[in-house]
Amino acid sequence: MSESSGEAVADVAAAAVASATEAAAGGWRRATGIAGVAIGVVAAGAAAGVALERLTVGRGIRRKARLVLDAAGPYGALRGTPGTAYAEDGTELYYEVDETDETGEINPIDGIDGIDGLDEAGSGGGTAARRRRLFGHRAPAAVTVVFCHGYCLNQDSWHFQRAALRGLVRTVHWDQRSHGRSGRGVAQVRDGAPVTIDELGGDLKAVLDAAVPEGPIVLVGHSMGGMTVMALADRFPELIRERVAAVALVGTSSGRLGEVNFGLPVAGVNAVRRVLPGVLRALGQRAELVEKGRRATADLFAGIIKRYSFASREVDPAVARFAERMIESTPIDVVAEYYPAFDDHDKTGALAHFAGVPVLVLAGTQDMVTPSEHSEAIAGLLPDAELVLVPDAGHLVMLEHPEVVTDRLADLLARAGAVPAAATVEGYGSTSSTAGPG
Repeated sequence: MSESSGEAVADVAAAAVASATEAAAGGWRRATGIAGVAIGVVAAGAAAGVALERLTVGRGIRRKARLVLDAAGPYGALRGTPGTAYAEDGTELYYEVDETDETGEINPIDGIDGIDGLDEAGSGGGTAARRRRLFGHRAPAAVTVVFCHGYCLNQDSWHFQRAALRGLVRTVHWDQRSHGRSGRGVAQVRDGAPVTIDELGGDLKAVLDAAVPEGPIVLVGHSMGGMTVMALADRFPELIRERVAAVALVGTSSGRLGEVNFGLPVAGVNAVRRVLPGVLRALGQRAELVEKGRRATADLFAGIIKRYSFASREVDPAVARFAERMIESTPIDVVAEYYPAFDDHDKTGALAHFAGVPVLVLAGTQDMVTPSEHSEAIAGLLPDAELVLVPDAGHLVMLEHPEVVTDRLADLLARAGAVPAAATVEGYGSTSSTAGPG
């Protein structure tokens, strides 16, 4: 981006502050347009000034994606046995369990008898074929894989990996506080307290106590979910030592997020960092009106999400829309509650608790939200970890190149003793024509 573009970004950031100030004084109708843009940027994990970029998706493509997904698309349709855990402050945390099934059948999706034919869902050529591909003639070990999602997403962001492992390995999928089907954070609503990463580590512990009270665990975390896993290790190192069989950290960071530039020039980044906390606070106080502005800027919002979620030019529009729907569902006041936690996040010291445990560290080479350099730094502190950098991949690598992520998770389970070393899960759904083995 040119210097003039950087100055323009700074201007937009300043305008966002002026808009928030005007809104606080009562001029919400005039402010909702630019407020909606700022929300979309933040929810996508970027920063307010990015809205100036020409990040648009053709209206026709978006309309087609909406029709396909909303009418019959399987993305996000996988459901398991529901359960509720309770955080330290009483927040209700929703989770689902997919049990192993020795019969070779799996739970139906919303009344549909089986999912073997849902190739686009990533479920592939049937349960028996997946079992042979993953396990050969051996049964999986008694391990539970727990998936932790990222900021402004929900448990469905692991759709392809869930489809591949469904019925073959016991898995737990949960929604972080104030996301998905989980309840609003009690401490946030009652006390106005911002969310902390340490708090999320405690939430994960509550889910494990409820859904996996015994037996070995494999922890998988994307972005904020990876930070949650690190916070768990920091707060409960004995749990890692005694029960965790393996860990996967996908597109995440152990700290220094304040140095991320989101692909912006220095002037733009600095301007955004100065104004964004105040903008979010102001917007969070008028959530209902802001959401109207957010809907009014839907096309720009979709372009921003695509820019900061994916790197491939040919991502399935339905997958892009699926990601958009997840991010859209996060209210602006929740976005505001979480945002301060990332600048404060530093769990570099907690990584030592994973020493001696099989670890997969995976990231897209073009991730602008948690750049791959952060994954390289994590792997540098865990010399026995497997580092996988996926070319032509952005922040939502598990949706953009699902077959690569699922394949590496299978290898991780092999290293943890869950599946044979020769396991592969290629063919469980690619959302880009450029997807490859990475």
